[in-house]
Amino acid sequence: MHIRSIKLLHHLYPTRDFYPFNLSLLQETDVISVESPITFFMGENGTGKSTLLRAIADKTQIHVWEEQQIRRLERNPYEHQLNRAIEVEWTSERVPGSYFGSQFFNHFTHLLEEWATADPGQINYFGGHSLMTLSHGQSLLAFFQARYAVRGLYLLDEPETALSPSSQLALLKLLRLAIQAGKAQFIIVTHSPILLALPGARILNFNASPIDIVVYQDTEYYQFYKSFLNNPESFFDS
Repeated sequence: MHIRSIKLLHHLYPTRDFYPFNLSLLQETDVISVESPITFFMGENGTGKSTLLRAIADKTQIHVWEEQQIRRLERNPYEHQLNRAIEVEWTSERVPGSYFGSQFFNHFTHLLEEWATADPGQINYFGGHSLMTLSHGQSLLAFFQARYAVRGLYLLDEPETALSPSSQLALLKLLRLAIQAGKAQFIIVTHSPILLALPGARILNFNASPIDIVVYQDTEYYQFYKSFLNNPESFFDS
């Protein structure tokens, strides 16, 4: 365990009228407990899961690999300010870590390829193969397997993207091995009922206000997929 909670400092919110500060769950939640080796953030799109995860990365000084910002027609001046209004409680000293976002991973693989051109030994940290010679799903698993063997705090935003169900199960096994080694702590944003099934994980429901703990079988994803698989035809009749 590296961190135990994230406190939302409402008095530091710069506005209550713009995203993400206009979300009722961020206005009504005081403390988010993450006292588990693996904590999942689950909820519908627009509930602030990824925004909070990015704020945690900024607050804990974990670098986010991303390409140069594109020009935008309209920009929300508050969308990246949540980190200024949160407080991360560490169990002891700050530890290093990494942030995974599927939209940034392709950029990272290109950077790694450039580093390896000058220093081929860099590839040894990622299974001994260029990630660009693997399929997208295989490169993700190679990255996860190499990175999560190292002590640290790991933030993942929808890692199931581009992973087949069997690859998601492989990721689950990697996560379980990592926490059994006692070195890593994970906070993961996901829509995957496969990942949410990890035994012992804490699931935080962002569909509730304030944010609350939910057991796996009570998650909307579990209930939806179970209902769909039991009777898929009924979903086309409504």
